[in-house]
Amino acid sequence: MAHAYTPGLKVLHETKIDKERRLPLKGEVVVEKGTSVNPDDIVAKTDLPGNVQMVNVANILNIDAQDINEVMDVNEGDTVTKGQQIAETKGLFGLFKSNVESPVDGTLEVISDTTGQVVLREPPIPVEIDAYMRGTIKDVLPEEGVIIESDGVFIQGIFGIGGESRGNIVVATQNREGEITEEMITSEHTGKILVGGSFISLKAYKKAIQMQVAGVVVGGFNYFDLEDILGYTLGVAITGSEELATSLIITEGYGKIRMGQRTFDLLKEHSGKFASINGATQIRAGVIRPEIVISLAKEELKGDSKDVDASEGIREGSLVRVIRAPHFGRIGKVVELTPELRQMESETMVRIAIIEIDGKNVEIPRSNLEMVETD
Repeated sequence: MAHAYTPGLKVLHETKIDKERRLPLKGEVVVEKGTSVNPDDIVAKTDLPGNVQMVNVANILNIDAQDINEVMDVNEGDTVTKGQQIAETKGLFGLFKSNVESPVDGTLEVISDTTGQVVLREPPIPVEIDAYMRGTIKDVLPEEGVIIESDGVFIQGIFGIGGESRGNIVVATQNREGEITEEMITSEHTGKILVGGSFISLKAYKKAIQMQVAGVVVGGFNYFDLEDILGYTLGVAITGSEELATSLIITEGYGKIRMGQRTFDLLKEHSGKFASINGATQIRAGVIRPEIVISLAKEELKGDSKDVDASEGIREGSLVRVIRAPHFGRIGKVVELTPELRQMESETMVRIAIIEIDGKNVEIPRSNLEMVETD
C-alpha cells in the first residue's frame, strides 16, 4: 500500500503534551524538576539589556572631543537619572556656562574622547516566563528554561494570529455550522475562550477584542479581513507576536467552513474547563501550528493516551486537509496515492494523491496536503 509521510494537524482527546518554556537569553530557572505548576506560575526569569542612548557631549558644548573628560561630572559606571547634569563647561570667568543633562535614567557606560560622545544604557528590562499550562516540570534546562509535561486534550488549528492566552472555554454556537455574531459577545465573555462553528465576522471579532475576550476558536475567517486587523498584508511569515487582546485560531480555513466534527465535539465536551491557547503560526520550514491545550486532572483521564508527536503518515483512507488553493481548508479522504509523477497546470511533475471531497475525486499534489490526526 502506498504511504506518504506528511505533517498533519492533531485533534487528540487525551495525550502527553511536552511544552518547552525557554528564556530569550540566559537567566535563572526558579522551579525544580518534579514541581507541579499552574499556567500563571513563573518558571524562569532574566533581564534584557536596556536600550542604549548616545549623547554627543562635545557637539552640544562646542568643545573638542579630546577635552570631554574635563567637562564630565560623572564617571563611567555611574548611575544617572533623567534630567541630571552629566557635563558642564567652565564658561568665561565662571559665567556663560553650558551643560548637558541625561535624557534617560540609566548607567553611563562609555565616555569617548575620540568621538566626543557618551553612551548611556537604560535600566535592564525584566523578563519572566510562565508555565503556560498546568503540569509537572519534566526537565530543567539550566539557565535557559524548563520542559513541562501534562496530560490533556491537544488540538491544532490551520492558522492563527495573536500569541499565548488562556481562559475558560465557552461554546457560543449550538452546532459546528453556527456563526459567532456581534450580539452573542457580551461582557460575560471577558477573559474567556469563545468557541464557534463555521465563522466569525470582522465586526464580531472586533467586538471580542473590545470585550477583552481571551481567544476565539472558529472554523473559518475572511482572509481579506486580516489586513484590517493587522494593519498590513499578511505574507509568508510567522504570526503570534501581534499585540492583540484576543487571539484568533482558525481550525479549517478561510471563508465560512464548518468546524470539524471531532474538533467541535471535543471542545463542547470540555466547555467550562480552563484552556491555554497560542495563535502562533508558521506554514513553511519549521512548521508551527496554532494550538489549544486543555490539561486534565488524573481522575479525568481514561488511560488511552496517544503520543502527541506520533504520526503514521498519509495512506489510503486517511483523513486529510488541503493547505493550498483552490481547495484550501477542505477536508477529504485519500482514495489513492499514485506512485507515478503527474504533470500539473504549472507543468511541474509532482506526486499526487486522489482525494474524495464532497463525493468527488480530486487530484491534489501531496505537498499540498496535511493529515488530520484524531484518536
